Amino acid sequence: MKQTIIHIALVVKDYDEAIAFYTKKLHFNLVEDTYQPEQDKRWVVIAPPNSSGTTLLLARASKPEQEPFVGNQTGGRVFLFLSTDDFWRDYNEMIAKGINFIRPPQEQPYGMVAVFEDLYGNLWDLLQLNENHPLFGK
Repeated sequence: MKQTIIHIALVVKDYDEAIAFYTKKLHFNLVEDTYQPEQDKRWVVIAPPNSSGTTLLLARASKPEQEPFVGNQTGGRVFLFLSTDDFWRDYNEMIAKGINFIRPPQEQPYGMVAVFEDLYGNLWDLLQLNENHPLFGK
């Protein structure tokens, strides 16, 4: 048996502002943006550059009970982990583009890591894994 997680839904306030943030500030690619008239929703999929793994589905909060979860999908814990092949290149560029880092870079046994917020306040790890880490290069 083989199974994979292909999308993770990220609840957002607005499709276009979320697309702009992820594509302009984090260099994500817009994989798909299709209007679904039967639900009056868009199917918006983004992915990090040169990624072949899991993608993010930007899901606009469509009901009042979903709105409090925008920016707080995990109750204040780090939600997503963005792996890079060059930590300092990406960190410095993200700082220059106004990304807010709430925990500064730290060397850990598994690699270099810093915590940043997306446009809604979701917490992300930016990390570069050490070459001896089991997930390195994946």
